[in-house]
Amino acid sequence: MEIAYQLYTSRKALPLTGQFPFLKSIGYDHIEVWPGAYKEDPKGFRRALDEAGLDAPSVFIADPGEADDLQEWIAAAQILGGKTIVRPGLAPANRPAEADGWKRLAERLSKEAEIARAAGLNFAWHNHDFEFQPLADGSRPIDLIVGHSDPLVRLELDCGWVFQAGGDIETELKRFADRIIAIHAKDAAPLGTVEEDGWLAHGDGVIDWVALLPAIEASNAKLAVVEHDEPADWEYVAKRSYESLAQLFGGR
Repeated sequence: MEIAYQLYTSRKALPLTGQFPFLKSIGYDHIEVWPGAYKEDPKGFRRALDEAGLDAPSVFIADPGEADDLQEWIAAAQILGGKTIVRPGLAPANRPAEADGWKRLAERLSKEAEIARAAGLNFAWHNHDFEFQPLADGSRPIDLIVGHSDPLVRLELDCGWVFQAGGDIETELKRFADRIIAIHAKDAAPLGTVEEDGWLAHGDGVIDWVALLPAIEASNAKLAVVEHDEPADWEYVAKRSYESLAQLFGGR
């Protein structure tokens, strides 16, 4: 299992590219990027990655909106040397209230996955908590997305958001094992914690990662991504999380 750092974690510590030597010194070889990091200058961002000895195998693109914007995001991801592009979610105002809306989203994602494959890229959906919360008819958005999309639509399962949704991470890892291409190894404080939005560095939280390890390794996940949405100390989060995950995966 490869370990990556989601640069969104330290988005408030500018310049972003100035973080690269520190991340490399900790042990990271891979980062995951979100559009705000690279969209203004993908070529310059790629140069900074290369100079630091880092790569970006997983590239977040924009949420799916009304615009047919996939080709421009594919072009940027190719400049960055990405292997997988990831649609990261939906803003609250854009989340369907009924199952049919999620089925339509699944159809769109299937078409986008085909386009991505033709460009030599994997395509994935990244979850938050809302996909695991039942709609009025009892169906769950995550099941509708997976059940009504082509298997080319992979999942980057954010384990921390599954926890905050009140779900069972192991169950979801097993349920979607074949579709999972990566995980967000996002650790959490006890439910209801408000400090740092309830997130902690990997290894400092209440999620039992050792117990989850067999299910993680039985899935098709190849990448474990460190993320914390609101860290008080991003450098601590980056270092502690890398060390914890390296130990979990046997030094890899």
